[in-house]
Amino acid sequence: MPKHTSLSIRPRKPACHQNGMAYLGLLLSVALLSIAALATLQVHSLMQRRAAEEDLLFIGQQYQQALLSYANASPPGTLRAPASLNDLLRDPRYPMPRRHIRQLYLDPITLQADWGLILSPDGKGIIGIYSKSERAPIKLAQFPAALKGFENKKSYQEWVFKGL
Repeated sequence: MPKHTSLSIRPRKPACHQNGMAYLGLLLSVALLSIAALATLQVHSLMQRRAAEEDLLFIGQQYQQALLSYANASPPGTLRAPASLNDLLRDPRYPMPRRHIRQLYLDPITLQADWGLILSPDGKGIIGIYSKSERAPIKLAQFPAALKGFENKKSYQEWVFKGL
């Protein structure tokens, strides 16, 4: 008959040190995910600003062309610059509706319809517009030939779109 020996069963130590490592690993994972999320938000914000800049360049050129169209359509003896931006939508100098721009745009940088206006020397007409944002532009070079004067400007306010 086999001889039975008594086995001594020792109580196990609690695995507290393993739970602490799992918690530390979880904290490290959360920290890394937070850093990745922050980087993603910064890239998204930069992309939105770049898109707003491109919109500003497009809209500014639309106003520039509308101001030129208004000036070129001026009958002799009338002002060559509109008294307000609304005059570009419907030219008050003609009985039939005459449009120089399709719509009045918001400033894509400030998201307001409050443009800075460049007035004619006599102060009666608008000859140019600009954004009222004091933020520094991202784009500093490689503008189209018509906008070469925008290079190295310190704020969007210096991006002036003149029609005359």
